[in-house]
Amino acid sequence: MTRIAFRFSFTYFGLFCLIFPQFLFVYSGVLGENLPETAILGLLYQFSPVFEWVGRHVFDADVALHLDSGSGDQAIIWVFVFSVLVIALAATIAWTVSDRRRPNYQRLNAWFLLFLRLALGGQMLWYGMGKVIPTQMPLPSLTTLLTPYGDFTPITVLWSQVGTSPVYEILLGAAEVFGGLLLFLPRTATLGAMVSLVSMAQVFILNMTFDVPVKILSGHLMLISLVLLAPQARRLANILVLQRPSEPAEQPEPFRSRRVRRIAVGLQAVLGVWVLLGATQEGLQFWREGDGAPRPPLYGIWTVSEFTQDGQPLPPLTTDENRWQRVVFDVGGMAYQKMDGGLVHVVGAVDTAAHTITVSEANIVAGPVQRVSAEPTQIGTFTFAQSAPDRLRLEGQFKGHAVTVSLEQVDIDSFPLRSGGFHWVQEYPR
Repeated sequence: MTRIAFRFSFTYFGLFCLIFPQFLFVYSGVLGENLPETAILGLLYQFSPVFEWVGRHVFDADVALHLDSGSGDQAIIWVFVFSVLVIALAATIAWTVSDRRRPNYQRLNAWFLLFLRLALGGQMLWYGMGKVIPTQMPLPSLTTLLTPYGDFTPITVLWSQVGTSPVYEILLGAAEVFGGLLLFLPRTATLGAMVSLVSMAQVFILNMTFDVPVKILSGHLMLISLVLLAPQARRLANILVLQRPSEPAEQPEPFRSRRVRRIAVGLQAVLGVWVLLGATQEGLQFWREGDGAPRPPLYGIWTVSEFTQDGQPLPPLTTDENRWQRVVFDVGGMAYQKMDGGLVHVVGAVDTAAHTITVSEANIVAGPVQRVSAEPTQIGTFTFAQSAPDRLRLEGQFKGHAVTVSLEQVDIDSFPLRSGGFHWVQEYPR
């Protein structure tokens, strides 16, 4: 049974790690930013026509790899997992029949475990640095502060919860980075697999309970951690459960020469540093474009006190479809809130020298990462004036109408989510 389990694991996890997005991409390191956007999708992008065919002929479903989606649980990826599972089962049967006399696979197993260590370690570093440099779950945006809690999806609740406490997010990421670094050294690989298992078990549970679309990847990273720990199961049981002495937990070595082993250890350490540098570079880039970016002119939430359209003042009625309730200028763009509470995201180009604001529709361009079009459709132009830092007046055209808007800035610290802070002493919960 052990040999059958090895044959299946070798085929299934080998194909999964080679084809699933990101596993190979993370090893591009600091050169990753120079690769095409589709490079992160790896062989899944190249083989997507195959999985589309499987979807049509096996499941009678039209599946496609959506390049404008950040979801790792698309239908085509589930078809990919099914295809790899079928291939692994077929390969295991054929391999068992043709090679049933072989007593063991010690050398191949050593290479396989080395491959899995590097695959898991790369992902732990990649996702861990996304939290150490808190970009995976950024601070809640200003528009998030205006959105009713009941309108949040479960994933938005989770993202906002973690993003509200950057220190907590950094600590989560530090645990993942720690586990990842340990995996790149044979001597500490067992501890690294244990740390990775605990981290990925937590991530998998969160993904399942908050409907985060990374269920497939997190589940497989957890399984890979278990596969890496399988050869150490008896030793770990002796120490942690049975209270018996145990021999050292050594990793199976694919190299025979001691000199070659030392060189291999050095190369693995270099690979770990290379991946860490690439993940750090990407994290810093996202940080500079997000929470670390300079605040734009007029940054903040502005409440509309007066709104005039075509010379007619519009009273603040919740049934009015034209009047605005608030205007938001944030790092990620601009938005206006309608009287019914709905938020409309737009592109706002503020020229502080000319005192003008050009408003355009937020057109989204398809791609592995969604982005605003370089040439969005213009829908309004305003001139603005500030009689005081917290007073703003807009005059101009919006969607074919002459519009004048008077606004008052909201104190962002008036939102408990932004001003709650930390307290050692609390007589009552807040």
